[in-house]
Amino acid sequence: MTLAGRMPLAVPAAIAPIATLPVFLDLRGKRALVVGGTAAAAWKAELLLAAGAGVAVIAAEPSPEMSGVLGRSGGRAALAAGPFAPQHLAGLAVAICDAGDDAEAAAFAALCRAAGVPHNVIDEPAHSAFSFGTIVNRSPVVIGIGTSGVAPVLGQAIRQRVEAILPRRLPEWAGLAARLRDRVLSLLPEGSARRRFWDAFVDRVFSADTVPGEGAYEAEADRWIGAAREKTRAGRVTLVGAGPGSAEFLTLRAVRALQTADVILFDDLVTDEVLELARREAVRIGVGKRGGLASCRQEDINDLLLEHARQGRHVVRLKSGDPMVFGRGGEEIAVLDRAGIAVEVVPGITAAMALASRLGVSLTHRDRAQSLRFVTGYAKDGALPRRLDWKGLADPATTLVVYMGGGTAPTLSRRLIQHGLDPATPVVVAENLSRDDEKIERLCLRDLARGLTSGSGPVLVGIGSVFARAESAAIDIDEAVGIPA
Repeated sequence: MTLAGRMPLAVPAAIAPIATLPVFLDLRGKRALVVGGTAAAAWKAELLLAAGAGVAVIAAEPSPEMSGVLGRSGGRAALAAGPFAPQHLAGLAVAICDAGDDAEAAAFAALCRAAGVPHNVIDEPAHSAFSFGTIVNRSPVVIGIGTSGVAPVLGQAIRQRVEAILPRRLPEWAGLAARLRDRVLSLLPEGSARRRFWDAFVDRVFSADTVPGEGAYEAEADRWIGAAREKTRAGRVTLVGAGPGSAEFLTLRAVRALQTADVILFDDLVTDEVLELARREAVRIGVGKRGGLASCRQEDINDLLLEHARQGRHVVRLKSGDPMVFGRGGEEIAVLDRAGIAVEVVPGITAAMALASRLGVSLTHRDRAQSLRFVTGYAKDGALPRRLDWKGLADPATTLVVYMGGGTAPTLSRRLIQHGLDPATPVVVAENLSRDDEKIERLCLRDLARGLTSGSGPVLVGIGSVFARAESAAIDIDEAVGIPA
């Protein structure tokens, strides 16, 4: 049995319930009907024309907007004769109506259902078989945003933000992807090689200012294909920082790594909402290490990294916080380097930074702290590390952040006081920072000596004058701690 067989495997959660199923209709060369001549009906007719449909319009008095659409359509939209009747539904791909009242809306919907025609009654979801969402048009890339009719303003706000992050020349890149598709299928085997090619392609889409021209794209494609082939000979490992808990703290680079992973080795402290951003096909293996609890040995984790990378896979080692702050990132990199396996590090937001953000404090406020120290409160034997600079840690002009300090807080407090730090120094204890069950407690250094009543979540202890409450922060701290002017 492989090591992977002995590790706990996580599977993606079932798809959460969705209010409506987003679908995309191909209307090119098909027939559509719009009943009504209003400005709202004109907008729907213009959408149908943009999608390639031929549009019949039934309107006794077309609005100026509808007349404009008809005039610009080049003959692809025209007024139909007579009032709306069931025969107008024959052979339609879709039908739209701007009804004058509820009775008209209900009658239109009933006739469409009987004829089997997908239909929408504008602003009447109860009488519609489908709804129109807010559209981001980078055709052939089209993004639909739906709010089930309950929050159209929110849909518009989302559209504006999506528009802002999409590359301006996305349509040209999409055209290039279409031209490359057959070539990639013929030259690269199915699986990781193709996925690596398209990963490189997408990275270029979101990072390049220009699209290769007609004469240059083949040479560029050859380079990408060659790189994808090369990478199939050996896998790679990416150490990714998952941040303190909330998925909103992930970097864009971290999300891209998760979405291209074949295998994810994740710590216990990584939240489900972070894992949900990963590629659904990725194998997920829990390799958590928790103080005082049953844990995965580091040697087993190293072996898993090597095993999967040697099979040509992209392995993401997903660590809480930052991979290089009080984790085993350095040890894992050394193992991979010796094996000749490519490794990349994607930084994460370490918990101290998330704590500062959460409290709205500067850890290096120039009037209160001239240095910042991160220390671990948990050595291999479960006690405080033996080689700590207690004189420096007890400096009143230092902000001290202790990781994994829940169990050793009393000893930490006593040692700092012994080395001269004021027992009244402000302390903040944060458990499950940035998560739904976050708990933050304010106390002082002397209180810390009595121990913490924390649960099983990760604990971070912040010590220093920067953590003073706002009402007491106005004290001249230089004078309070005896720092000369």
